[in-house]
Amino acid sequence: MKKLIVGAAASFAILAGGQALAQDKLTVWWVKGFYKAEDDALFEAIKKFEAKSGVKVDLSQYAVQDMIPKTVSALDAGSPPDVAYADVYDFQVAAKWAYEGRLEDLTSVIEPLKGQFAPNTVETTYLYNDKAKKQAYYAFPLKQQTMHIEYWIDMLEQAGFKESDIPKDWKGYWSFWCDKVQPAYRKASGSRAYGIGQPLGVDSSDSFYSFLTFMDAYNVKLVDDKGKLQLDDPNVKKGLMGALADYTEPYVKGCVPPSATSWKDPDNNVAFHNKTTVLTHNATISIAAKWLDDANNETLTAEQRAQAKKNYDSLIRTAGFPNKPDGAPMQYRTAVKVGVVFEQAKQKQRAKEFVAFLLQEENLKPYVEGALGRWFSVTKAGQESPFWQADPHRKSVYNQYKAGTVTFEFTKNYKFTILNNENVWAKAANRIVSEKVPVEKATDELIARIKEVAGS
Repeated sequence: MKKLIVGAAASFAILAGGQALAQDKLTVWWVKGFYKAEDDALFEAIKKFEAKSGVKVDLSQYAVQDMIPKTVSALDAGSPPDVAYADVYDFQVAAKWAYEGRLEDLTSVIEPLKGQFAPNTVETTYLYNDKAKKQAYYAFPLKQQTMHIEYWIDMLEQAGFKESDIPKDWKGYWSFWCDKVQPAYRKASGSRAYGIGQPLGVDSSDSFYSFLTFMDAYNVKLVDDKGKLQLDDPNVKKGLMGALADYTEPYVKGCVPPSATSWKDPDNNVAFHNKTTVLTHNATISIAAKWLDDANNETLTAEQRAQAKKNYDSLIRTAGFPNKPDGAPMQYRTAVKVGVVFEQAKQKQRAKEFVAFLLQEENLKPYVEGALGRWFSVTKAGQESPFWQADPHRKSVYNQYKAGTVTFEFTKNYKFTILNNENVWAKAANRIVSEKVPVEKATDELIARIKEVAGS
């Protein structure tokens, strides 16, 4: 009888231990990387975490456009992953989820690491939870992006111009590409290329990021530090009108491909790669980095790899924007890419351990640099890595960030994530270019919609 009891107890212990091991699994959803090296760095960090913690990480990766719909469905069903990251969470959902009480407070993870982060990075994850009536770190920062100019040097030269001919003043700069480079290049090449690739699609995050950069050039501040709207300031309307006029003028003048009004995020890249545009702006250096990736792609021919290397090394320039209309140098808004742990997560403590592990410099640095410069580091040490001095494209990113950054409105007023989802900015621009609405009327409509959505 005693042997039976001992045996039963041992069986129960084994069963209980097996159940504990089965439960010690972390569910992670992560956006699919742009480059293999990016994903490989993530896999390596997960492997190291599993070895150190004994926790099995169940990783699922999805395309960027699928991440939010899948996450929202899981949240609505009450079964979200423990940890999730997507490149668009910051723009569209993180601040809203924090406000609604859907995110776990990560202060215990972030606070000990705060000193390692660069300015205007970790601060953007300090969000308001209306359910708990408090602010806290409801997300974790991984990497960041800002707006860059990309142009073809050989197309500029074929048009008969040198880089030293490019004006530095705001109006002169955009006029140069539209009124001088485009007609000269068309005449020299016999092709119908366009001077400027201006994203205008309502389904494109490039279009609202680009427009908001034009808005920054006019020093428009839509909210104060507490998130309160400042739309009744006459300078705000004046600046918005200036930004909308300048953003739509190249299209109206025929210097932007007609299809730009329906572009999605990859399309300004594609137009640039195909040399149907001389210049475009983009919120990462993925345009240049595409050619670096191709240069190292063994599935391509030697000739294709050589041309890709030449494009990256010699023919494409990454640059900052011209000076603002008032003559001051541009200061760029940074979008800090964030991941989250959900309040409904089944493994909150393990999730926090994973986040803390991933944010260690030896794990975060390879992940960021695996993207070939597409993302900039959020840590002080990462920003001073030799990686950012390795070529002119990365140096340009480094210099833009070192000039200082500003943050997005949604970091102060979560309702701007709704406005970004609607893309009220591209809609206003399309009212002008497609429906021939006057700039002032389009501006008034834009202001009215911002007030309707983001007002107190």
